Amino acid sequence: MPKSTKEIVIGFVPVLLIFLIFIGYNILPLLLIAALAGGTFLVLQMRGGLAVGAAQERKRKKNGPLKLTFEQIGGQDNAKRELREALDFLVRHDEMNKFGIRPLKGILLTGPPGTGKTLMAKAAAHYTDSVFVSASGSEFVEMYVGVGAGRIRDLFKDARTRAAKENKQSAIIFIDEIDVIGGKREGGQQREYDQTLNQLLTEMDGIYSNEAPRILIIAATNRKEMLDSALLRPGRFDRHIQVDLPDKKGRKHILELHAANKPLGEETDLDKLAEEAYGFSGAQLESVMNEGAIYAMRQNADHILQSHLSMAIDKVMMGEKTDRESSVEEKRRVAIHELGHAIMAEVVRPGSVGQVALSPRGQALGYVRHNPAQEQYLYTKPFLEEQIMIALAGAAAEEMYYEGRSTGSRGDFDQALSIVQTMMESGLTRLGIVSMNMVPKEQLMKENNTILEDLTRRTKEILDSRRLIFDTSLDILLKEEVLSGEQFRQQFKKSSNVPA
Repeated sequence: MPKSTKEIVIGFVPVLLIFLIFIGYNILPLLLIAALAGGTFLVLQMRGGLAVGAAQERKRKKNGPLKLTFEQIGGQDNAKRELREALDFLVRHDEMNKFGIRPLKGILLTGPPGTGKTLMAKAAAHYTDSVFVSASGSEFVEMYVGVGAGRIRDLFKDARTRAAKENKQSAIIFIDEIDVIGGKREGGQQREYDQTLNQLLTEMDGIYSNEAPRILIIAATNRKEMLDSALLRPGRFDRHIQVDLPDKKGRKHILELHAANKPLGEETDLDKLAEEAYGFSGAQLESVMNEGAIYAMRQNADHILQSHLSMAIDKVMMGEKTDRESSVEEKRRVAIHELGHAIMAEVVRPGSVGQVALSPRGQALGYVRHNPAQEQYLYTKPFLEEQIMIALAGAAAEEMYYEGRSTGSRGDFDQALSIVQTMMESGLTRLGIVSMNMVPKEQLMKENNTILEDLTRRTKEILDSRRLIFDTSLDILLKEEVLSGEQFRQQFKKSSNVPA
């Protein structure tokens, strides 16, 4: 209804009611009928029968994405190659008919958040010249029975209608966070989620016929283990593509893409930045470039410098600096704690320390940024033990100087316990290859304590043999509050004449 018409109706109705009252007409029945009609309309709207607003919102979302190509997505070379190969089945349908190949019905993109799954779906639509229809799993979840299933039917109907209207040979339906509606079905009472999933399975079984348009489902989730087996079987989601965190080469490519419209300084080194951003997702890397630009703008700089980007990494990793003021003694304790982490990391993995800082960020009073020399995906027992020793080194350093620990080691202990559990599950402990559910809890606790006690002892021995490094670095860290990796290694080399 146009805005002018609404204004006329709103002005006319009160005048009409006043006139009826003036001539002595009983308006109570009219008010009752209007209230019942309004209530019925609202109920139908909530149930999806007359969901005009929801339909308009979905229509707005389904107008299609901006043109996005695979070349504009960085850091996912393997995933992009797999996806292109799968999409070729949709593009080269004449060759498929020649060889009797059944078209793919679904592609599942899995991986951590922020790795570019949604971007890849949009690029797939451009690659295949298809209509692109998107939805989130949460859009199909309602408290009213049957609404989710109805919206699934509408989604497929809209895809077919739009493809025919735009003279497209194919349509891609992208469902983000599909685990919301595709979770494992359980026995007992029928749930609304089950009906929605059943409808999705039915649509996927019937989406391909000899008639155009061809429809491909692309779904994304970071919790693949939660999906129902009926959804994952061949003939529904035929391809499962892992979209992992980018490696160093991929991180540099992503940074270059997001730096294209930003004035970088001549000395800015994206290779070094990619090293420092180890373990970052594509979304985090975009945030690093954006925060770096914000820091440069705050300082009225003409260009984005390496220092701005380094501060941006700290912010994305740890959060913004806080205004908490620590006492001198507390600050000294935090410095010793962080130096413990840094010294142990430099002993077991030379050159890996990127920065030691005392500035409070998020919940941390200080932190050490680690820059691994190389990417690693398989871990041996010695490597995991070294990781535990790095985590325990902060508390061990506190015990050396204060003969006791503090609550600042809680996160370190959580990390150490998690690594010990990984070792047990991987058969890297004295328990051997076991099922964690079959081993008594007391035995697991005993093995856990044995490993941690042994590694704590070794950590203390290594740190105690390097007390001189603590002494030479502590004063500088307390004064400057930040030690770069190069500064720390200089102090480390000067004081390394004491044998380990």
